[in-house]
Amino acid sequence: MRRLDKGAPLRAAIRAAGLDIPHLAAQTKELDPTGKGLSPAYVGFIVGTGKTAREETSDRAAGLIAQALDQEVGAFFETVFLTLNESTSTRVPRIGASRKSAPSDLPERLLDQRELAGFLRKSMSWIDRQIKDDPHWPGLIYVGRSRRFDPRAVLSAMREHREQIPA
Repeated sequence: MRRLDKGAPLRAAIRAAGLDIPHLAAQTKELDPTGKGLSPAYVGFIVGTGKTAREETSDRAAGLIAQALDQEVGAFFETVFLTLNESTSTRVPRIGASRKSAPSDLPERLLDQRELAGFLRKSMSWIDRQIKDDPHWPGLIYVGRSRRFDPRAVLSAMREHREQIPA
C-alpha cells in the first residue's frame, strides 16, 4: 500500500484522534489478532515527513493503522499495482524463475531522474554517480538541459552488467 498525499491525511487523522506515534503503535498492538501490532519506529516511518519516511507499507500495517484510527484503509492508502519482477540492487540466484520482466510492468514514457530513482529504488545521487562514471549511460536522454531516462534501456543495461559479474 502507498500512503496518500505523502501521509498528510494520516497525520491529520492522528491529530484529530488526539494520538501520537507511541499511542497509535500501542493501539495497533491491542487490535492485532496476533498481539504483535506495529512498533513505534515503524509507525513513525509510515506517518513521518523526514528522510526516513516511507511511501509504501504492507497491507497488514495499513490495515492496523486504519483500524486504530477507526477509518477505512482507502482514506490513507492506495493499492500499488506496479511491482518489479526483478530486483535492481543485488544479484539473487533464482532456480526455475524467469529473469525477464513483463513489458507491461514498465512505464510507457520517459522518466525524470526522481521518477527513475523511485522506480529503481535507488537514490538520485546513485544515478548521478553512474552518469559521472559513464556519460553515455544507457537510457539517458537529454531534453534541453534536463535528463530523461528510458526505463527499458536502463533495466536492460543493468541486467547485462549483472550478467557480466562473476558469481
